[in-house]
Amino acid sequence: MPNKVKQMWKAGQAVANGWLAIPNAFSAEMFAQSGWDSLTVDMQHGVQDYLSCVACFQGMQPHPVTPMVRVPWNEPGIIGKVLDAGAYGVICPMVNTPEEARALVQYCKYPPHGTRSNGPIRAGLYGEGGSYQKTANDEILVIPMIETKQAIENIGAILDVPGIDGIYVGPSDLSFSYGMEPKLDVEDPFILGIYEKLLAECGKRGIAAGLHCGSPAYAKRMIKMGYKLVTIANEVAIMVNAAKAIVKDIKSA
Repeated sequence: MPNKVKQMWKAGQAVANGWLAIPNAFSAEMFAQSGWDSLTVDMQHGVQDYLSCVACFQGMQPHPVTPMVRVPWNEPGIIGKVLDAGAYGVICPMVNTPEEARALVQYCKYPPHGTRSNGPIRAGLYGEGGSYQKTANDEILVIPMIETKQAIENIGAILDVPGIDGIYVGPSDLSFSYGMEPKLDVEDPFILGIYEKLLAECGKRGIAAGLHCGSPAYAKRMIKMGYKLVTIANEVAIMVNAAKAIVKDIKSA
């Protein structure tokens, strides 16, 4: 199955990415019908575990969304398992050096380009006639998170690692690492300057840049700036904000 995100990037299009914190196949199934291009299961800061990640993928499967995962850490065991479960993209937190970026690529790719172990227990179903292993290295997106001062200082070397398809900016940790308040939808000129620098460095290498946003307005602004993947909050925040607005409206009567 071709990777929709990869196809959209090649066409110069921006990807609307949903974020799943709820460990439930039904909520993932419903969210998958909302028009997102991709859905990312958050195994770092959400309450997802491996089995709930698989369940979310099963809920998504009937719908034209690309399944991705933010793994808890840059560690080969969990990266291999989410790929075996059917992830078409791995977003990995706290990649700060080219050595860590190279390790991430190794964990995501089969030989000869990596050290991923063969055993795509569920992902293999996506390949017709046993072709999964032949196409996985080309179709799976390897996306390190850039979210620290150290990563910014090493950005050129990180982006030069073969096999990196995109980066994903974590605004809260990035601000935090510079001694600022951790938050989404940053307006600080210094951080916005870093966003521009990242786009310039990615642009030189034909690499896509993604960003976690808190609102549709900010996401649209980042797309206009040049970001090719934007996430708006997560399904929990969207649900709670909608519920609060409804309750406030009712009680105003």
